[in-house]
Amino acid sequence: MRGINRLDLATSEGKVLGDNYQTDHWKLRGGPAGLHLFNRTTGLNILLDDVPPPASLYSRAPRQVSIAITNRCDLACAHCYAPKSLDELQFDTIVRWLTELDEHGTLGVGFGGGEPTLYPEFALLCQCLAHKTRLSLSFTTHGHQIDDALAESLRGSVNFIRVSMDGVGATYESIRHRSFAELLSQLKKVQSISQFGINVVINGQTLPDLNDVAIVAADIGACELLLLPQVPVRGVPAISSDDMQSLRRWVDSYRGPLKLCINESSAEGFPTCDPLVQEPGLRAYAHIDARGVLKPSSYSDTGLKLSDGSVLQALDQLAHDLEENNI
Repeated sequence: MRGINRLDLATSEGKVLGDNYQTDHWKLRGGPAGLHLFNRTTGLNILLDDVPPPASLYSRAPRQVSIAITNRCDLACAHCYAPKSLDELQFDTIVRWLTELDEHGTLGVGFGGGEPTLYPEFALLCQCLAHKTRLSLSFTTHGHQIDDALAESLRGSVNFIRVSMDGVGATYESIRHRSFAELLSQLKKVQSISQFGINVVINGQTLPDLNDVAIVAADIGACELLLLPQVPVRGVPAISSDDMQSLRRWVDSYRGPLKLCINESSAEGFPTCDPLVQEPGLRAYAHIDARGVLKPSSYSDTGLKLSDGSVLQALDQLAHDLEENNI
């Protein structure tokens, strides 16, 4: 995922002050671009790029990982790429994987699915990882399963939430088959947990609603709008080239308060900024699906089944396999 028209990483000339900048709130990652400091509490990134570290100090794990902890979902959106199955990862396995990745330089994990709030002991998983690791925890949700009790149990453990909102009003309801007014009410609970952003799948149906999506998202307190051009899945076609051109024009003209982001696979042709261009591929991102398959992205058909061994070893093997096959 890339930010549009926004540089989130500062140089070593920046200065940080305040109670939230205690040493134990920071995580350090080495790479070819320099030393990357990250504060999961504030979301602040600082890149110390004056003297890049030697290759021996490069972090081995990806900066960010996403994990589909369950494929279960109580909605049935046509554009969803997640398999319609009951696959689900084991609690202890997730903790073991993420503890290892944390130790080797991963900065954050994003839980998805399926609907991650349907995962048994989801709140306990977040609490455990917030305590055992220095990872930033986020998750993507449709929002309708978050009640007051779940919100209370997630508060203090989760650093960011992404809520799916494909269009507004009747457009949203035709896709999600849930009340849009109910979603807006649910977002008050989301806002009580952590900062949050809005995800919107972009296709011919949702594109005309994009101005309203951005206005509603800003009004309800979101800080980010993630644009997800539709990918082909189970007979649903990819976004058309005309709609992609319209989306580019919309991005160019947007002057609202939200930070705009777009998924990596669709970033070409958009005014993106990436201070870490020397860390592509598995240095930047990896995905683990609900069957325990390690992939270069959630959309990829290429992957490696994780065994009881090291995640780092599996990442090295996957990188080797991708290089051999020129993927």
